[in-house]
Amino acid sequence: MEPDQIGSMAELRVEIDALDGQIVALLARRTRLVDRAAQLKPAENLPARIPARVEDVVAKVRTKASDAGMDPDLAERLWREMIEHFIAQEERILGKGDQA
Repeated sequence: MEPDQIGSMAELRVEIDALDGQIVALLARRTRLVDRAAQLKPAENLPARIPARVEDVVAKVRTKASDAGMDPDLAERLWREMIEHFIAQEERILGKGDQA
């Protein structure tokens, strides 16, 4: 339902709760993909933290956020926090290693 079609706070809350569930499901899938990255990186001699990749992801997210009408600064802050969490997750598996 589009926001302008929502007629009450109760309906709005239902929509937000449903969207939150979808976001959590997508983040859980991203977590599983990061787990897989930690399995694949040793074969390619890659560390958990690859600064150029981090900046590439953030740049893409900023563009997508802006295109979608979202504040790109907010998107960047959220993604940087998430990326740091996922790098720490990988480092627990791979070790800190050298920075690429």
